[in-house]
Amino acid sequence: MWPYGSTNPMTAKFQAAKEQAANLTQPGERGAYTEEMFREDFPQFTKKVTPENDGDPEIQDLLPQGILQMFLEQVNDSVLPSRWGSMWRYAAGLYLAHFAAMYLKTYAPESSGAAQAAAKAQPAGVIKSATMGDTSVSYDNSAVTIGTEKWGSWNATQYGQQLATLARLVGMGGMWIG
Repeated sequence: MWPYGSTNPMTAKFQAAKEQAANLTQPGERGAYTEEMFREDFPQFTKKVTPENDGDPEIQDLLPQGILQMFLEQVNDSVLPSRWGSMWRYAAGLYLAHFAAMYLKTYAPESSGAAQAAAKAQPAGVIKSATMGDTSVSYDNSAVTIGTEKWGSWNATQYGQQLATLARLVGMGGMWIG
């Protein structure tokens, strides 16, 4: 097609546009969301602790360090800058905040037994009905369970709901594979 065995001069530009349009990640791509970014973006997951000697208050994370590091690894593997563009930092923070909130819902420094530990893991729903005589309460979990059919646990926190909403926008682009 092109004279003297040469290739189309637009091939490289076409391939670059095709890769971008296909929404494919780049090999080895990772995010770079940090503990400092999370503390700045979502300070509700920290607490101020004043030392006994009345020194300057220190900021402590509410999550154990190992759990925070594990969630940071997950977010940097999952929420990739090339897909999220200008929304990347907020999306990364929402991802981490969602898992932090889910973790903290079940967190207790210690439990008195297996039943107490298991009770923290019960799914929460909206109170559907309540009775006072002989005390009866029933919950409507359908808002969580219907939403989780397609989005896993993302509907279990407001952070996850926001992230899922943004993900729908980010994922709306067309794909071409050929």
